[in-house]
This record gives sequence, C-alpha cells and structure tokens, in this order.
Amino acid sequence: MQAALLPERGVVKVAGEDARRFLNGLATNDIAKLAPGQARFAALLTPQGKIIVDFIVVEAAPEDGGGFFLDCPCVLAPALVEKLNFYRLRAKVTVEDLSQSLGVMALWPGSADSEYGLCYADPRHPGLGTRIMLPPQLATEAAADLGASLTDADAYDMHRIALGVPRGGTDFIYGDTFPHEADMDQLSGVDFDKGCYIGQEVVSRVEHRATARSRVVPIAYDEYSPMPGIPVMAGDKQIGMLGSTAKGRGLALLRLDRVADALAAGTQLTAGGIAIRVVKPAWARFAWPGESKAAS
Repeated sequence: MQAALLPERGVVKVAGEDARRFLNGLATNDIAKLAPGQARFAALLTPQGKIIVDFIVVEAAPEDGGGFFLDCPCVLAPALVEKLNFYRLRAKVTVEDLSQSLGVMALWPGSADSEYGLCYADPRHPGLGTRIMLPPQLATEAAADLGASLTDADAYDMHRIALGVPRGGTDFIYGDTFPHEADMDQLSGVDFDKGCYIGQEVVSRVEHRATARSRVVPIAYDEYSPMPGIPVMAGDKQIGMLGSTAKGRGLALLRLDRVADALAAGTQLTAGGIAIRVVKPAWARFAWPGESKAAS
C-alpha cells in the first residue's frame, strides 16, 4: 500500500443540529442517507448548474464529536465557507475552514483504518482506496502504522490519472463546467432521486435528455508528455482542452461528437503536435465515440 499527503486538499467542517438538512438542500448527492464513517462525492452548483466546488463529505461519529467534514480543494475552502454561510440564513449550523490544522492523506490500493484521523473510502472509484483527514504532521506516523509506503502527491496523481478520475482546476474549470462534463454522474457524485438542490433542474435535464456533449475522458500518447492546458485538435479543428498528464496517460475535456467525427474520418487527434488517442475507462456508462449506445 502507498500513502501520500495531498497538499492541494483542504477541510471544511459543517456542524450543528441542522447540518444534515442544510447540506442536503445544497449538494448534488444525498447527504440525508450518510452515516458516520461513510463518504459521498458531491458538489455545490450555481443556479445555472455549473460546479462551484466539488468535495467529498464524510460524517464523523458522535463519540468523535460528530459533524460533517468536507474534503475540498484547499484554494477553494474560503470560498466554500463563504458560499455556505451565504445560504445558511437561520439554519442552526456552523461552518469552519480547518485547512490550517487538518489535511488529507490518500492510501491505495484497498481499505485502511487508523486512529490517527478520520478514515473513509473514496466514493468516486474503488481503485482510489482510502482517505484520512489528519494533522499533516502525523502523516508519516499514520502511514507507518498502516504499513504503507509514504510517497509524494505526484505518485497519487499518476494513479488517479490512470483510473481516469478528473481533478477540478486541472481537468475542468470551476464555475464553467457542468457535473456531467466532469463525469460526476459516472463517479457517484450526483443522486438523481433526491430532493431539490441548487442547479438541480439543469442537471436533471442533461441526464434525461442525454445532452452532455462534452466530457473529461482519458487519453494516451506515446511521445513526450504534452503540456496541460493546451488545445486538443482534430486536424485543424479544436475539439477540447488537455488536462492532467503523466507517463503516457492523461485526461482531456473533449467534445465527444467531434471525437466521433474524427474517428469516423480517420483524423488524428493531437495536443501540441503530439498524437493522442482516447481510451474508454472501465467506469464509463455513457455513449462512447464510435459505439452505437451507452453501456448498460
């Protein structure tokens, strides 16, 4: 097992007697069904249905103080706190940014449990393993206690990319991306049966009409790694943007209809002049370019 402290992750705590109802009314996933030690992948959206911030929310057990802890991008933690307080109104909740005292460590593959922090299985993909919220200075001790080899965040990023799991801010732009485009519908980030939340109408419409034209999808290449953030081209036409890359694998936000057209025409996809190819991830249930229908 490998372990890595993820310096780009922060922690926001939401507590109080109304915390569950409060979060459930805002998040894309069903927080009402959450139990202590379990985690859900979710996001807070704009009224237009675009992702403000995505996060993994885990509930602490009552004997550990209770409350809901949001594993979120560290740079967006202050904005998340501000937005949650904006919606708080008269709800009996408190919202705190704990990113100065708590960090997030990933352990993979498999499951783990530790007394050094709050452990939870990554809800997005089984291959991502376990995450632990803990004081960063305890990361070395926690990894040793679990028999894990402590490595760096780049190793975890390479593993995430190989699984085809997007990372906000790198593989898609916050404030300009719909949940379907970021594959949240594929990675257990949206509950389509829960009650209302901000942006729900847009998300439901995309789901029921199957109108997600763009998605973050895995890509592969054989040459030097193209630079993240550059356009992906089909001949002389731009069809998307390149995101994360690592040792022959990467992620790109692409127009799937234009990928299908390129494949049908035998047109090479490139990024920065480097030939790339799309690779279907095992978790994909949407219609893949070149296939007649979505996997059942």
